[in-house]
Amino acid sequence: MRVHILAVGRLRSGAEAGLVADYLRRATRSGRPLGISSVTVTEVDERKGGSKAGEAALLEKALPQGAVLVALDERGRHLTSPAFAERIAGWRDNGCQDLAFVIGGADGLDPDLVARADLVLSFGAMVWPHMLARVMLSEQIYRAVTILAGSPYHRE
Repeated sequence: MRVHILAVGRLRSGAEAGLVADYLRRATRSGRPLGISSVTVTEVDERKGGSKAGEAALLEKALPQGAVLVALDERGRHLTSPAFAERIAGWRDNGCQDLAFVIGGADGLDPDLVARADLVLSFGAMVWPHMLARVMLSEQIYRAVTILAGSPYHRE
C-alpha cells in the first residue's frame, strides 16, 4: 500500500520540513516489511486554487484513482494512535493500494471534499496551522507503522 499526504501550500525548508522528511523516511523504511511501500507528500499551490473549491479541485487531481480518502478536519473523529494504526492495517489488509490523507489550506478543506472522505480525522478540538498538521500527521503515520511492527516507540 502506498500512503500519500496531499497538502495545500508549500512547506518551506526549516524545522517543519525537516521533521516531515524525517518521519516519512522512517515510516517508509519501517513500513516496507509490513506492506506499506511508500509514504510521500504531494503539495498543491494554493495560489492556483484561489478558493476552497479551487484547492479541492487541485487535491482531487493529485488524488490517486481509487484511493481511500482521509480528510483532516477539526470536526472529524478523534482516534487514539493504536486505533489509527488499526484503521491503516485494516485498509491495507482489505487490499487498499493507495491511502490518501488531505490537508487543506489556511481556510480548511472544501465541504464537498470532506463529505466524500472515507474518514474525517481530527487532531483535537483545537485548530492547528496546516503546516503543523502536516508534521503531526507524518509523526502519527510513523507511530502507526511502529505500532503495527510491535516496536517500543509507542508506549501506553
